[in-house]
Amino acid sequence: MIYSASFVWAQYKFNNPFHFVTMQGIFLLIGLILLYILSHIDYHLYYKYANIILFICAILLILVLIPGLGSVRNGSRSWFGIGPLGIQPSEFAKIGLIIYVAKYLTNNKKNMQSIIHGVFPILGVIGIFFLLIMLEPDFGTAMVITLTLVCLIFISGVQISFFLKVGLAGILGIVGIIIAAPYRVKRIVSFINPWSDPLGAGYQILQSLYAIGPGGLLGQGFFKSRQKYFYLPEPQTDFIFSIISEELGFLGVLIVTSLFLIIFYRGITISLKASDLFGKYLSFGLAFGLIIQASLNLMVVVGLIPVTGVTLPFLSYGGSSLLVSMASIGILLNISKNS
Repeated sequence: MIYSASFVWAQYKFNNPFHFVTMQGIFLLIGLILLYILSHIDYHLYYKYANIILFICAILLILVLIPGLGSVRNGSRSWFGIGPLGIQPSEFAKIGLIIYVAKYLTNNKKNMQSIIHGVFPILGVIGIFFLLIMLEPDFGTAMVITLTLVCLIFISGVQISFFLKVGLAGILGIVGIIIAAPYRVKRIVSFINPWSDPLGAGYQILQSLYAIGPGGLLGQGFFKSRQKYFYLPEPQTDFIFSIISEELGFLGVLIVTSLFLIIFYRGITISLKASDLFGKYLSFGLAFGLIIQASLNLMVVVGLIPVTGVTLPFLSYGGSSLLVSMASIGILLNISKNS
């Protein structure tokens, strides 16, 4: 699907229709090796080195903000350029934070009943990473991480009334973040009425819907998308699901969503069967992280929420996203083995 969605743009930009699929193929190979290795590493090792992993993630997020070290792509300074490849440290911070929060919840099971002694300290850590990622800025990744970790904290037994208050504060905070950046305000306006700026802020979502609409039951046919011919910008990344819908129709949509639901179901099953509390929290966080990211991407593509810049795990073009998704599955497999 990456080849089908990208060969037009690849030929135009790089005079090589296989550019994007070749680059992703390299990351896929690395990802498969990483998955295999992590599936054989005892997950209890992450418990032991959780603080170090989190510290490394924080240092990388700080370094990427320094001009000359971090490179700017699509308006965000969130990448380390390594030759033609790019590494996004905020993606790896997802796993680092899930490991750290899983350890924290394991060690502070009784304290989580106390908002001051249990919940606030871990929310402070999450808040610091949220701010670092927002400085890039990368609102989509920050939202995926925050929602995942809040769900993880929720299952630890914190009172629901607290989450209602935090949810209200979070909504007000998000409104403030949106108002602070004019381009986010444009995204909200274009989300409410894409036709208010059809050639500007509303362009992506309109072109996405033009791809999904004609898909029908079985689609236009593989390689036969029209929207990838310079209508839908960068169709191989955040909006690859639009091309899947256009070429493979409702059947393709059903297959993709079913596969994500299977991964989520298996992740929750592994969590319930894990032999210790850390394994339960860790597997739950990894499974929830994947499904939340996938859900946000699909909601953006069909126009249910404003454009956030979140990739579709496993399917979108993007090396860092693919490596982190594969790493998550590798760790889940190891937890399953030790259940």
